[in-house]
Amino acid sequence: MEKRLPLNVAVLELISSILGDTNKGLTGTEIHRFLLQAGIKDISEQETFLSKRKKLFNAFANFQNAHKCSNNILKFIQLVLTPSRYVGRLDEYEELRSKVNQQLAFEGYVLNENGKFSNIEKANVISDVELKVENIKQELAGRNAHAQIFKYCTPELLTNNYFHAVFEANKGLFQRIRDLSGLTSDGTSLIEQVFSSNPILIINGFQTKQEKDEHVGFCNILKGLCGMFRNPEAHQPKIYWNIEEQDALEILGLISYCHRRLDNAQRIR
Repeated sequence: MEKRLPLNVAVLELISSILGDTNKGLTGTEIHRFLLQAGIKDISEQETFLSKRKKLFNAFANFQNAHKCSNNILKFIQLVLTPSRYVGRLDEYEELRSKVNQQLAFEGYVLNENGKFSNIEKANVISDVELKVENIKQELAGRNAHAQIFKYCTPELLTNNYFHAVFEANKGLFQRIRDLSGLTSDGTSLIEQVFSSNPILIINGFQTKQEKDEHVGFCNILKGLCGMFRNPEAHQPKIYWNIEEQDALEILGLISYCHRRLDNAQRIR
């Protein structure tokens, strides 16, 4: 396993306070058990009058001083925030994970909802943390975005990486069109083959003039997504193609709409 750099002492102290909170944190017995499971010595076990948060901080600090890494501390956090421990207590889980992630963001980590860590760009100021933790995944869920959006870009959404969230969602949309059509081409070429005047896939009855006009319009939306929100990202550095939160929400909403139309698509040849 990769050796992780030690966590900042201030971050260690605050995480200890969160996990050892008197009201909502771990019990003393739980702290001892999880420390042992994570391979961290509980050096304050016999100190009866020491607070839970202090006992936890002492154990963390002692481990880092001795081993010059944070691997086992991150393992402890994973053990505590294993999703299966919070079945039926989703709100409690998300609240605790959010608080821990606010601190981990300063170290370049985020604990995802599946209990696994991802590396992210380190936060430098409080506003960075707020952006990383209060992510647009919840906003999209509130808008009833199509499940395919989350299938292809959940890690990017959880860290508010708008640029790559749009990039991955677009890739997912075109992959779905390939899966439905059986073709292996990409981009505008794929769209023209699949949704031509002699289409492979149709999104309606494709009989009346109105239905055919709608079909052509859908085809043009897909071409627009390919040309405007996919190709530039594939060939230009992120710093030259900035996407703000509102832009990302609207683009992902359009991709979600395309997925819903594909839900009822029929392959006719």
